[in-house]
Amino acid sequence: MASGASAVEASTPEATAAFDAWVKSFRPKAMDAGIGSSTFDAAFKQVTPDPEVVALDQRQPEFTTYIWDYLDKQITAERVQQGQSLLRSNDALFQRLERDYGVDRHVLTAIWGIESQYGSEIGKRYVIRSLATLANDGRRKTYAENQLLAALQMLQNDRVPREQLVGSWAGAMGQTQFIPTTYLAYAADGDGDQKRDIWNSSADALASAANYLKEANWQRGGRWGLEIRVPAPFDYALADLSIKKSVAEWQWLGVIGASEPIPPQIASLQASILLPAGYRGPKFLVLDGYRAIRRYNPSTAYALAVALLADRYAGKGRIVQPWPTDDPALNNAADIQRLQQKLTDRGYNPGTIDGIIGDRTQQAIRAYQKDHQLPQDGYASKSLLARLEQ
Repeated sequence: MASGASAVEASTPEATAAFDAWVKSFRPKAMDAGIGSSTFDAAFKQVTPDPEVVALDQRQPEFTTYIWDYLDKQITAERVQQGQSLLRSNDALFQRLERDYGVDRHVLTAIWGIESQYGSEIGKRYVIRSLATLANDGRRKTYAENQLLAALQMLQNDRVPREQLVGSWAGAMGQTQFIPTTYLAYAADGDGDQKRDIWNSSADALASAANYLKEANWQRGGRWGLEIRVPAPFDYALADLSIKKSVAEWQWLGVIGASEPIPPQIASLQASILLPAGYRGPKFLVLDGYRAIRRYNPSTAYALAVALLADRYAGKGRIVQPWPTDDPALNNAADIQRLQQKLTDRGYNPGTIDGIIGDRTQQAIRAYQKDHQLPQDGYASKSLLARLEQ
């Protein structure tokens, strides 16, 4: 396997010498960015390349997880119960965070739970070593160097102790898994001790997440959205995050709540319809709160997991509409490339044939669906690929 070979190679004296040469070449960049020589030298003292980081970076999964399986993994009864218990025991903290930042406590708790299992799984790798390994390896050079400079600023300006600067193999840190640039921009002091300790202080970690979501345009007192039903027939071309209408306009088009009435107080807010698994699957009316969660992590599955876990803390039920498990989305690059090629062959333009379902590919799917009198949901399903290959 490639990852195994890379791990062996990274352990050789030649690889270590190459890493040391890279550190030496990076030093002037750090100095130009305002990092003092003493900070740099202390940060890199006895640092060697981490072969496991290289292996993890190269170990790309062949298949992505179906969204319903991902949600089942993230939203467990145990996680819901633990989150509800923490909400009760930290009520004063959450009252203060909601007052200061206006972000819903259930959403903050969901991020806390998914990112680090409520602070119990924060990663143990020295971030400087991980990021330097990634930068030297070259696959994520720009990302890693930018994050490395930010991590050095944390050591120098925030006086974060070296032994505290630990995280995941990609440099995500603390109970809310902030990368260094995010830490510098959004980390907050939630317990009043004049530190931004997202590793050991739950108050700091949650305040930091609240600050991030506030800056990502979470509306005070707002919500992320809700599951809905749509009338038949319905123009699924409207179900696109780029299309916004007021909630009242969606209601005029026949949209209703799936398990609860649409609250009248959100009637004037702008919303979009989200179809994470096509027109046969669950449908959601999403507000700016959902978009704020997407800023935290752009994955649709992640954002929905946070949103639905938050609802479960608040005592709401499960999704009403079943997932279309008999017609899942394409979940590997090879099949998606075949889909993109078939669309191209038929005169539709999915953009670069890269194995990634982006906006261009979804637009091409919708155009094909329109021409063939199919619901225009843009869903890259296995049945769609089979139809194109006939």
